[in-house]
Amino acid sequence: LVENTDETYCIDNEALYDICFRTLKLQNPTYGDLNHLVSLTMSGVTTCFRFPGQLNADLRKLAVNMVPFPRLHFFMPGFAPLTARGSQQYRALTVPELTQQMFDAKNMMAACDPRHGRYLTVAAIFRGRMSMKEVDEQMYNIQNKNSSFFVEWIPNNVKTAVCDIPPRGIKMASTFIGNSTAIQELFKRVSEQFTAMFRRKAFLHWYTGEGMDEMEFTEAESNMNDLVSEYQQY
Repeated sequence: LVENTDETYCIDNEALYDICFRTLKLQNPTYGDLNHLVSLTMSGVTTCFRFPGQLNADLRKLAVNMVPFPRLHFFMPGFAPLTARGSQQYRALTVPELTQQMFDAKNMMAACDPRHGRYLTVAAIFRGRMSMKEVDEQMYNIQNKNSSFFVEWIPNNVKTAVCDIPPRGIKMASTFIGNSTAIQELFKRVSEQFTAMFRRKAFLHWYTGEGMDEMEFTEAESNMNDLVSEYQQY
């Protein structure tokens, strides 16, 4: 994923379960509930080249605006408003509320806290009938008030897109895609789990039996650690 993809959306079961318990107040969430969250988010990402809108962003535009260095292309997605399946929201949302929810750490689909790092870039995709002026003002406010959370060497970190057609059953919605240095928490966790298992050579025979080499694992591990330190320097 580091070397071959252009953009990677990191979605974590742990974070999805957190959202189900804390935000949606579900007692025992099923995979259906998790998939519902994932589908909301990913359809939000692709919404702009499926529907007409005032300001469209396709995947190429996203890649151009979101990736400052080719290796740092791991994004944290988020979605607002978060609703459980079947219970649609009855209260009409405003753009400021959507914006506040979007940037909330509890709404992130990757299990790392954006407050522990800084945003390199952010893409905000709004859906529904709303004024572009309001959206731009909100984005401007966010960057001004929380300037310490955005890196200073990229001037306008936030890319916005507005699509006229909202998701079914909601009047307005927004999808958040953040390229944050805090994503290193996720990689560190994966790396620690890997090291613990690799030390005991757990499950290794399945891979070596299919013709893989132990060196490939060591190489992958050091690649991962390089990625973490690349994120750390910003």
